[in-house]
Amino acid sequence: MKFELPSHEPQLIGRSSEALPISDTTVSRRHAELTPDDGRWHLRDLESANGTFVNGQRLSGRVQLSPGDQIRCGSTLLVFALKEDPRKSQHVQLVDPEAFDVTVEGRIDPNEESMVLASPDPLVAASNHLRVIYELTALTAAAFDRDELLGKVMDLVFGEFQPDRGFILLQDSATGRPEPVVVRYKVKPKTVDEGRIPVSRTIVQHTLEQGTGILSTNAMNDTRFRSGDSVQDYGIRSAICVPIRTADRIFGVLHIDSSLANFTFTEPQLQLLNAVGRHTGLALLSSELIAEKMQSERLAAMGETVASLSHSIKNILQGLRGGADAVELALKRGDLKLAGEGWPILSRNLDRIFALTLNMLAYSKQRSLDIELTSVHALIEEVAQLLQPQCDRKEIGLILDLADDMPPIPLDTSAMHQALMNVLTNAIEAVPPRKGVVAVTTRFQTRPAMAGIRITDNGPGIAPQWRERLFQPFSSSKGQRGTGLGLAVTRKIVEEHGGRIKLDCSGDTAGTTFVITIPSDHHRLSSGETKLPQPMSRDPLDDEFK
Repeated sequence: MKFELPSHEPQLIGRSSEALPISDTTVSRRHAELTPDDGRWHLRDLESANGTFVNGQRLSGRVQLSPGDQIRCGSTLLVFALKEDPRKSQHVQLVDPEAFDVTVEGRIDPNEESMVLASPDPLVAASNHLRVIYELTALTAAAFDRDELLGKVMDLVFGEFQPDRGFILLQDSATGRPEPVVVRYKVKPKTVDEGRIPVSRTIVQHTLEQGTGILSTNAMNDTRFRSGDSVQDYGIRSAICVPIRTADRIFGVLHIDSSLANFTFTEPQLQLLNAVGRHTGLALLSSELIAEKMQSERLAAMGETVASLSHSIKNILQGLRGGADAVELALKRGDLKLAGEGWPILSRNLDRIFALTLNMLAYSKQRSLDIELTSVHALIEEVAQLLQPQCDRKEIGLILDLADDMPPIPLDTSAMHQALMNVLTNAIEAVPPRKGVVAVTTRFQTRPAMAGIRITDNGPGIAPQWRERLFQPFSSSKGQRGTGLGLAVTRKIVEEHGGRIKLDCSGDTAGTTFVITIPSDHHRLSSGETKLPQPMSRDPLDDEFK
């Protein structure tokens, strides 16, 4: 519908206008006014409820119109045009938003995708763009999982661009076919086929092949998307599609669109979304490189672990084989004395492989602690009783100095039993035969409630070069006799209890001293928690043991 504009009379735009009658309820009764001035027409807003826009910019004063300008009042779109015959007056054309044609009269190129709308305030736009890029940089730096990363990118895009729909397609490396990874709706349709995403194949292929972003503020009539495409079926009015890429690789596309007839994306938004695509491409490349490095490091660690364990198991098996040969020979001869000499070798190596298996399980498996109030002294005495035969064979002393005021402590009994076995076994193996002494001392502190266990031996001590790696897995100063897992497992167990184990090098005497400190927080038991506080930065019981 066209409305002729008389040469010398102002014209009212609104629902109460007789010359330009509009029934759109989003338009005010007196919405805007067209005024002629020396052959030129000017437009001003009459303080309407929803504002008046020219080429996407909201009016704040009087503006001169040029042929082809788009005037939006509410949901109504008008195009200001000039007749080729100068004797005829100028006019505005009311355009049906459901059938808006980009090839309107005036200076709009019919091959252009549509009128590019201007940014209302370059400084505000630049500030918003900087904010979006800052947020994008922060989230891409923190997310390493691909799906998590792309989901957060889409959250950011929806918050900034407010599209009706958005999706991310990534190219399959084998087939080159783009597959949907993230699909998001502003309002999810009631009937959605989860296995079929309505995608404009032409827009996506154009972006992937050209490697450049596309802005179409009226995709239904864009000449690039007319032939053989389903844009019409999807009702896409305004769309932006940008590549997710790096300098030499295109991962896929990021696409947003809107089906609202009175909504258009802008060129600055295209530039911003293109930057989002670039950052996302760099983040995907970084994620791939990190994953490759982690896989390489994982394989190297696995190889180191297998080699170390194989070496330890081989040594244990050699001991088992030697003891078994001695027992077998004794059985053939009927010599019980010889069998008695071979059996300790078998027994000792069976204990070693049993301890190795337990440590491997404890180190590799994540499990919840089974916390219960436990008598620390009863636990220490049980461990000492199990290790007493080893002390007797070496003719060494095992001394227990247990504090009288030690209350029950919340512990996982089996886990702490294993930790104490590891440390005491190391101490017994370290001391010399017939002269060695291993001492276990306990102390309790009420504020804060802490239990301390000090294990000291008079062995040769730990060389300085081994102290830094003492609690690292597969790091052992005992040569073929050690697996390097005992202290690593002990530290893991102690820290899971919220405690701390450390090597005490403050004394002047030879030997080795380990101090284990465990918090005694009884109130945590009532909440049903199975893990105690985080490891402490220092030991409150340090002074108690001096």
